[in-house]
Amino acid sequence: MRYGLLVQGAPYSSQASHSALRFATALIARGHQLECVFFYHDGVYNASRLAAPPQDEPHLVDAWRGLNAGHGTQLQVCIAAALRRGLLDERESARHGKTGHSIEPPFELTGLGQLVDLGNQVDRLVTFAP
Repeated sequence: MRYGLLVQGAPYSSQASHSALRFATALIARGHQLECVFFYHDGVYNASRLAAPPQDEPHLVDAWRGLNAGHGTQLQVCIAAALRRGLLDERESARHGKTGHSIEPPFELTGLGQLVDLGNQVDRLVTFAP
């Protein structure tokens, strides 16, 4: 079965991100395909390359990167939600005249149209929200 995930919770202020990651790992272990994880609302904070949690806490950003590296899962970030929260990739940083960026591959800034496409392409789209 082909799955997509919609993550709407910030990594350390709600259980949504951690639950989504555990669900993703479990469904891949059961032989299902995880096509894409779409980060929306405060979920865009999962893509921040500047996250530095304490060593005794899971590093969720690195875990999402590992999911991409190990299984080819796309990691899409809503561009409107990200820009509102000060999260930019290199291209958007240059476009807006900023001196730095906080999102880098494998995370990709995309629009809500990609979320609609994802919902049409997969068998199940599961939402994780606070």
